[in-house]
Amino acid sequence: MTLNLTEAEMRVLEELSARKDLSKTALLRQALRMYQLVEARLERGDRLFFEDEQTKEKAEVMML
Repeated sequence: MTLNLTEAEMRVLEELSARKDLSKTALLRQALRMYQLVEARLERGDRLFFEDEQTKEKAEVMML
């Protein structure tokens, strides 16, 4: 399989895989599983938020 990424996207992939001590393949598999989980929850009508631990400020994540 060939995956075409921009230089910026490849740089992010390399940085994340190094930081998480995962291969690029393992990181992409993990990202796909997370995306699949988020999509399934959104399809059920759930909403996705990030919350600042200190201020308790919430921001909703919108998926296209």
